[in-house]
Amino acid sequence: MASDARLPPPLRSFERPYSYVSRALVAASYPLLGVYYFLRHPAFYPLFLGRLLPLSIISILVYFILFTFAFLPQFAFLAIFHGRAAWLNAIVLVLGEGLVIIQGLFEGFFVDECRVDVFDATLLNEDLENLVAPHRILFPDASNSVKKLGKPTSAAVYQPWSLIQIIELIICLPLNFIPYVGTPAFIIITGARLGTFAHYRWFELRGLNKKERKLALRSRSWDYTWFGTVAMILGLIPVLSFFFLLTSTAGSALWAARLEHQIRRSQQVPGETPAHDPDEPPPPYIDNPI
Repeated sequence: MASDARLPPPLRSFERPYSYVSRALVAASYPLLGVYYFLRHPAFYPLFLGRLLPLSIISILVYFILFTFAFLPQFAFLAIFHGRAAWLNAIVLVLGEGLVIIQGLFEGFFVDECRVDVFDATLLNEDLENLVAPHRILFPDASNSVKKLGKPTSAAVYQPWSLIQIIELIICLPLNFIPYVGTPAFIIITGARLGTFAHYRWFELRGLNKKERKLALRSRSWDYTWFGTVAMILGLIPVLSFFFLLTSTAGSALWAARLEHQIRRSQQVPGETPAHDPDEPPPPYIDNPI
């Protein structure tokens, strides 16, 4: 491997573990970068305030009911096995139950369109308008990337509503009863599943078929696990869970933009002159025969 040649011989045995750790850290950073990116782009704010603020109020009611009636009984039961750690596991358990209810009732039906808009607008900000343009109407003269978005001209889904995912969440909830390792296992396992949908919209825009999507998911399964784990942790935060859905979407779009640019650079033939854009003016005339 070329990377082995850059390492001193005593460190070459660490090449593979270093690669896994660095990939995990990079993937895990994108949901957090998405928060920073979202806050720095006020054009995204109406998407949250107009569509998701009412749902955030509903989520407050769901968590209020759960913590009022379900937290103490579950805490008392967990205290028998977990001791002092019971309160943390009980909190995660109740948050997970709330997540199941909210996802099952609201997310797939009310939030997905908004997440598509955040994803596509982020790609426009990252100079990938030609990736989005074949799939939706764009208004190039609009003042910002969100206002540029018109109606989709093909199926526009960020994350398909999945009954299997809801069932997996329910099945994995009892992991929180296992002392010490149960709660981290619940977050990582459910996060790994969540991460596989991070680039569903990107695959759609690129026109990948089912086989190509499976290959792409398999090649980055480790990375998607850690992206999904951090996104899952943010999604468990009550009241702000819908806000973090949008910021994690922005993070996944930033990641997709980086990968898209890498793919395009790798496909460009060295020394090849980029094709001239017919919409651009011709190059200046030079009266020089040599």
